[in-house]
Amino acid sequence: MGLRTNISERQRRLGAELKQLREQAGLTTSEAAERIGMTRGQLGHIEAGRTSVLTERLLGLSRVYGCSEEPYVEALVAMSESNGKGWWSAFRKHMGPHSLNLAELESEAVDIRTHEPLFIPGLFQTADYTRSIFTNPDLGFANIEEGLAFRMERQDILTRDNPPSVHAVIHEAALHMRFGGTEVAREQLLHLIELARLPNVTVQIYPFSARAHAVLTGNFAHIVPANPRLGTVVVEQLLGSHYLVQQHQLEEYDALFARIADIALAPVDVSLAPETHSVKDSLSLIQHLLYTL
Repeated sequence: MGLRTNISERQRRLGAELKQLREQAGLTTSEAAERIGMTRGQLGHIEAGRTSVLTERLLGLSRVYGCSEEPYVEALVAMSESNGKGWWSAFRKHMGPHSLNLAELESEAVDIRTHEPLFIPGLFQTADYTRSIFTNPDLGFANIEEGLAFRMERQDILTRDNPPSVHAVIHEAALHMRFGGTEVAREQLLHLIELARLPNVTVQIYPFSARAHAVLTGNFAHIVPANPRLGTVVVEQLLGSHYLVQQHQLEEYDALFARIADIALAPVDVSLAPETHSVKDSLSLIQHLLYTL
């Protein structure tokens, strides 16, 4: 079997996890390969994500490395046995690897915690809002129609069977950014309120009146699968995405999100009677902005 030339984030992550286990066991690549009946080169390719690993060998490596955490090993096996195919496969010719990786990560998520200082999160965007972003000449997006269809299909996870819990903290600045006209902005704000009706969706607004801490952190999404140890923080930038996977990074971003959510306004809650809302909650702020449009 030839070596992969296009390595997905899942494949890269599996190799990185195995390499970390080996290093924690104090074994060199040659020593570990010899114990499992492989060549140093074969193990090196597995750790780099360039080739797959059979389940039997993965279990053997786990034993050699002294890893007895069964749920974690089972999660590694699941990563190994996955063919990486899903609805996103139909977009491979049009979307870049970062978009495809994000869709695959989201498909396995049980929790998603996201912070956006300037945009409405992609999972919450209306079609017109997304189109207005993609057609902005200053942003230079290509494959506009395919990108729009891709983003809309990503949102299906919000209403699928056993959907992930999605908690978004959106800076008030994102609500003022005008992508499209007044009707696009109005529709987007109303859509946020409707999404908050879903039992698995939490929407909070970080107001201008709060300290600037949240803006300085930039955007990120902490995507948590069934085994939190294999979570990923995705930081999107103009030239691509960065995937943070070290345990200390996951813990730091988990704590960071908790601090941001604690400072933000109370979540949108449409179940409360209007008279119970104070001026200091997310719904009241969104309604105020709707009134000013």
